[in-house]
Order: sequence, then structure tokens, then C-alpha cells
Amino acid sequence: MFKKKFHTLIKRFLAGTLCLGLLASQPAVAYATEANVSVTPEAAHSTTYSQAADTDSVKGWPSGPCIEGQSAVLMDAVTDTILYSKNADDKLYPASITKIMTALLACENLKMSDTITMSQEAAYGIEAGSSTIYAETDEVFTVEQALMALMLESANEMALALAEKTSGSVKKFVELMNQRAAQLGCKNTHFNNPNGLPDETHYTTASDMMKIAKAAWYNPLFRKFVTTQTYEIPPTNKQSETRYLLNHHKMMAGQSYAYDGVLGGKTGYTNDAGNTLVTYAKRGNSILIAVVLNSTNGAFPDTTSLFDYGFDNFEKVDLNVDSDPVPTKFLPSEKYLLKNNGNTYPFYYMRHVYVTVPTGTDVSTLTRKQWLLNNSIGPKRIKSKYYFHDHMVGYGMQYEKEILSDLLLNTSF
Repeated sequence: MFKKKFHTLIKRFLAGTLCLGLLASQPAVAYATEANVSVTPEAAHSTTYSQAADTDSVKGWPSGPCIEGQSAVLMDAVTDTILYSKNADDKLYPASITKIMTALLACENLKMSDTITMSQEAAYGIEAGSSTIYAETDEVFTVEQALMALMLESANEMALALAEKTSGSVKKFVELMNQRAAQLGCKNTHFNNPNGLPDETHYTTASDMMKIAKAAWYNPLFRKFVTTQTYEIPPTNKQSETRYLLNHHKMMAGQSYAYDGVLGGKTGYTNDAGNTLVTYAKRGNSILIAVVLNSTNGAFPDTTSLFDYGFDNFEKVDLNVDSDPVPTKFLPSEKYLLKNNGNTYPFYYMRHVYVTVPTGTDVSTLTRKQWLLNNSIGPKRIKSKYYFHDHMVGYGMQYEKEILSDLLLNTSF
């Protein structure tokens, strides 16, 4: 009992010390904590600052900004157009943006009203000084409260608790994280914990993290947690005081790097990972996602530069191809056309096919590639991708005509 109380006192003392450390630009030790996200404008530029964006090689594409981050991707969340890419496949440490995957899996598998009872392993399974809301063994929270603590205060013990609640153990949850990453098409990602604390076998890329960030954004429950600025956890069975949570993403409204249109996101920091950041922003009809990894002098200015570049130089355009039939020459064989009473029915586009292109682009100059997705179950489909000088800027799907009335009434890209 004495050891437990002593551990708790040490934990709270170090946490208090960490809070005072908010005024410092760099931490003394490496933890997945949001308090350490720092910006030092006077510092020398990173070694990759002047490196040209990979997307600069696309003919006619606007030149991307110089950023401090070693790796970054900016993408339109609707069309999947990569607006900016720099070292997108470099394997790097994600730090606490790992928690986007943790939150997504919890949203996909748990009820928000269910309760979580903190185990000894979850409450005290994190390093001293790590981001925490000081949850105690046997303390009871709802899943919603745990997720708010995870995404706003980056509470590492809540990552462990949610992992145990979802899969029965942290080990099994990590297996689920890697399975889900593979499902999303991640090729260079391996998770080894649910919170992003330092681990040589825990890494991702900006490209893979973008896939995870997009999938999470399209989960309505996840959006609630990533866009919330403040939240209160009332007294619990172990804590007599209300906990006040604050989102540490400084580009949200009212914060020090507030940016018009930013909806939310997730920050991260360790000594080895540097500053990492995932941010969602919307202006007009465009929703952009920015991922920045290993930004030595702060990821908020980097993300500001990326969003300025994206919103100022590109536009999302509706191709207006509703009910536009596919020419027969693009189909692999007549046998794939629907026939009824002697009549042949072509495939048709789903309504609203969007592309994201440099502002002022004549979309008639885009090229299109198509191929048949001949599933054994369900309707046959043709997928179309649109290209600006070989750079993908949007996509659409076509189905057999007879199912359009049922399928497309409430569907849009």
C-alpha cells in the first residue's frame, strides 16, 4: 500500500513539474506528451527545410512551400488528391498521433456509454512524466470520457485502458492496430503500443499516416473527439474534483496558432520523433488533411504553410458527369453489359465526380483511366481515375444502370 501511495505521489509530482515545463522549449526526457510541442523561430532551419517537394516534379503543379518537417503530406480528403508530398515514405516515429488509430478502433468497436474500470497495468503502466490525467486503479470512466482524455490531453494511461477494453489486452489490441493499418493500405507502418511512447519497432510514414487520418475522419464518432476543444470529466469514484480537459492543438480557434478553417487534429512529441502533427481543415467545399513528421522547430508553422498553399492554389471541381454513359470501347467485353429484352444498358457514373486541380485548370484536359472491378458478389463496377499530367486528382465509380435508382439517391463523393 505504501509503495502504491508513494508511486502516486511521485507520479503527481512529476506531472506538476511537467506542467511547469510548458514554458520551456525542449523537454529533458523523451515522452509522448503534448506539453512539449514547441516552436523556436530563432533556431536554424532543419536540414531538409530547403528540400523541394516531391510534387514539384509534376508538370504545371504549383511549387510547394519550404517546411521544417522531414516528411509531410497534404491531401484533399474528398478526392484523395495529394497536393503536397515530401519524403512521404520515410519511416519515422509518430509519437502521440498514434492515438488517432487507437481512437478509431475504439470508435469502431465500443459503445460510448460503456464503462471502463482502470486496471493497475493501465493506470501505472506509463512512464513518469508521460501525458496523463492521473487516473487511479479501479477508477471508472465512460468510453467517451476516456476518448476525450486520449485526444484532448493525450492521456497515455487511457490509451492502455481503451486497448484493454477493446481487445482484452494491449498485446491483442496492437495486433488489431496493425491489421487495421494493413486494411487501409499502409505499407510501411508497424505499431507496438497504443500511445506512441518511444519504441524502435513503432514507426509509420506520412503517406501511411494520411491513410489512417482519412479513415478516422470519415468515422462520425471520431470526428466528435478530434474537433472538441474543451471537455469536463465530473468527479468519479476515485476523484472528488472535476477534470478540465483542453485540446492542445494550437491551430484551433482561440489558440496561439489559430488558423481559419481548422477543425481539429492531434499533436505529438518525443525527442526521437520530434514534433508530429495531423490537422483537419475546411474552407468552402474543400476539406484538407495535413500530416507533418519530425518537425524540429514546430509543426504548427509548417501546417500553416501547407494549408495556405493548398487553399490558395487549388480548387475542387465537379465534373458534372451525372448519368454520362461509358463508351463501349472502354469496356473489356460486351458480356459485362447488362442486357434486358434485347436492349443493352451501359454503365453509368455515380453522381458528382470531383477533382482537385490547380486553380483555373481546364478540366477537359484531364486524362482518365478506367478498369473493371468484377466482384463475384454485388453489381459490377468500373472505377475511373482522373489525372493532371499523370498526377491523380480525383476518381469516380460506375455501376450497372438498373441499380442506380436505389444506389445513388443519397450518394455523393
